[in-house]
Amino acid sequence: METVNGETKASLYVQDSEINYYTEASPLGKRVLVSSIAAGVQFGWALQLSLLTPYVQLLGVPHTWAAFIWLCGPISGMLVQPIVGYYSDRCTAKLGRRRPFIISGAILVIFAVIMIGFAADFGHSLGDSLTETPKGRAVTFFVIGFWILDVANNMLQGPCRALLADLSGHSPGKTRAANAFFSFFMAIGNVLGYAAGSYPKLYKVFPFTKTEACDIYCANLKSCFIISVCLLLFLTTIALTSITEKQHVRSDKGDDEETQIPFFGELFTALKGLSRPMWILMLVTALNWIAWFGFLLFDTDWMGKEVYGGKVGSGRLYDMGVRAGSLGLLVNSVVLGLMSLAIEFLSRVIGGTNRLWGIVNFVLAGCLAMTVVITKMAEHFRSTAPPDTPPPIEIKAAAISLFGALGIPQAVTFSIPFALASIFSNESGAGQGLSLGVLNLAIVIPQMLVSVVSGPLDALFGGGNLPAFVLGAVAAAISGVLALVLLPRPPQHAPRH
Repeated sequence: METVNGETKASLYVQDSEINYYTEASPLGKRVLVSSIAAGVQFGWALQLSLLTPYVQLLGVPHTWAAFIWLCGPISGMLVQPIVGYYSDRCTAKLGRRRPFIISGAILVIFAVIMIGFAADFGHSLGDSLTETPKGRAVTFFVIGFWILDVANNMLQGPCRALLADLSGHSPGKTRAANAFFSFFMAIGNVLGYAAGSYPKLYKVFPFTKTEACDIYCANLKSCFIISVCLLLFLTTIALTSITEKQHVRSDKGDDEETQIPFFGELFTALKGLSRPMWILMLVTALNWIAWFGFLLFDTDWMGKEVYGGKVGSGRLYDMGVRAGSLGLLVNSVVLGLMSLAIEFLSRVIGGTNRLWGIVNFVLAGCLAMTVVITKMAEHFRSTAPPDTPPPIEIKAAAISLFGALGIPQAVTFSIPFALASIFSNESGAGQGLSLGVLNLAIVIPQMLVSVVSGPLDALFGGGNLPAFVLGAVAAAISGVLALVLLPRPPQHAPRH
C-alpha cells in the first residue's frame, strides 16, 4: 500500500520504477511477433470450442452435464490470470517480467494436450469398456487435462497482453493497435484450428493416433492437437527470442513492503480502489461475455442438433452438422481477422471505441436472436422431409452466414476491452498484469454463470441450445446500451508521468 495526498491507494498501483518500465514503444515488428503467439493459443481454443463438446458427449457425458465441464476454464481463469498478472508485474527474473510465465504456459500446454488427446486410450488401458458409456476413467483424464490446458492458456494470454502493453510504451494508439494485432492473430489461429477440425481425414497424417479405443473422430482430435502444440512452440520461440525484456529490479523499501501483503488481500483492495471507468468496463465486458459464452460453448452442437436434426452418436446427421459448424467457424474467423485490421479506422470514423463496441453489441444481439429463426426453418423442413435428410442449401447458407456475421462483434470483443483496460491502467498508474487479470474476472465469472445455468436451462426447455442463445441476445443488447451511455471515451494521447 502507499499513501498519496493523504489517501491510501490500493497496491494495484505500483512504484514509479514499474510504471516507467517501458517509456518508449518498441518497434512495430516486435509487437507483431509477440501478438503472433495468439495464433498458437487460439488454434488450441478453436479445437476446444468446435470439437471438445461433441467429444465429451461421445465419452458418455450427457449434454446437460457437458456445460459443467467447461467450468474448468472460468474457475482457472478467475484464479490464474490475476495471480499471474500480479506476480508478473513484480517478477525479477533475468528473462524479464512476462517471458518466464509465457514459457511456463507453453510447457503446460504440452502436458495438457497429451492428457486430452489420449484420454480414451488411457481410460481403456485402465479398464474402460469399448462399448459402454460413460467411460469414467477417460472422462477423468479428459477433465484433468482440460483444466491444465485452461490454466496454461491463461498463463500465456495474460502475460502476452501485458507484454504488448509494455512494448507499446504509454501510447493509447499503439496499445489499441497491438491488441488489434493480437485479435488478428487469434483469427489466424481460429482459421487454422477450424480448418483442421473440419478435415475428416487428418488422422492419416498421423496414423498412430487411430487405436482400438480411439475412433476416427478421436484420432482427428489427437492429430489437431499435435499440430497445435507444434505451432504454439514455434511461434513462442520466435517471438520470445526476438525481444529483450529489461530485468525488473526492486530498489526501494516501499516496493519490498508491498510484497508482504497476501495476494488475495491485494486483489480485494485493488478491486475496491478501481476507477469508475474500470468498473464500467468490467460491467460491459461481463454482459458481453454472458452473450458470447453460450454460443461459443454450443455452436457446433447447435448445428448438429437444431439445424441438422441429428443425435449424438446416432446416424450421420449430427457429425455432418458438427463439420458444417466447423466450416462456419472458419468463415467466422476470416471475418474476425479482416475486422480486426479495421477496428482502429472504424473507431475514428464512428467517434470512439466505446461507440464501436456499443454498435457491434447490437449486431451480436441480432445474430443470436436469428438462431431461433434458423432453427424454426430447419424444424419446418424436417417436418415434411424424409428421415435422415440434411437441411437444404438455403438453411445451411443462412447458418454459415450467421457464423460469418458474428466475426464482426467478436473482433471487437477480443480487442477493445483489453486495450481499454491497458489505457485506463496507464491513466491511473496501475500494473498492467494485475489490471488485465482483474478485467479477466469480468470474463470468467459470466462464463461460470453460463456454464452452471445453460445445462439446466436447456434441459428445462427440451434439451436444446436456444434458451442459452436467447439469454445471450438480451445480455448483448444491455451491454450495447451501457457501452454507448456509460463507458467513457479513452484519451487519444499518452498520459505524462
